[in-house]
Amino acid sequence: METGSPQNTGTAGDERAGDEPGWTGLPPGLLRMRRLLLVVWLGLLAIGLGLLLGLLAGPGWAAFSALPLALMAWGWVMLGRNWRSWRYAERADDLLISRGVLWREETVVPYGRMQLVEVTSGPVERHFGLASVQLHTAAAATDATIPGLDPAEAERLRDRLTELGEARSAGL
Repeated sequence: METGSPQNTGTAGDERAGDEPGWTGLPPGLLRMRRLLLVVWLGLLAIGLGLLLGLLAGPGWAAFSALPLALMAWGWVMLGRNWRSWRYAERADDLLISRGVLWREETVVPYGRMQLVEVTSGPVERHFGLASVQLHTAAAATDATIPGLDPAEAERLRDRLTELGEARSAGL
């Protein structure tokens, strides 16, 4: 398991005036999936480049196939930093989604503005037992996605957000 992984620091009910919301980080399965994809694609690129340069330009040029390997090492670290930056918090009136390392981005999605909450899972995500929650609002600028959740958590979040969204929009 990755050290320094984000932890749930509480629940939305623990929030008091002036306190930080109870943030929940993404599960480590998303990091494993992204790192595996990185290794597969850049590993294949390194092998293909090494063979191609070795056959066409000579063995000395095949050393340039180490460039994708260096990129793989850098990407491994960057994926970890990016994964640790993702978190979300359910508050009384809205959902907060925070992400980013250099450029922090925090999206606030009011429950009453949600029009559609869907759970998606592509073939690679399904293989790793992951799902994403996508939130659609009236304003496209506040649409948001929470990637790499356990399917049970994604469904729980979808149901809760839908319930809160219907309750808030009915009161308008």
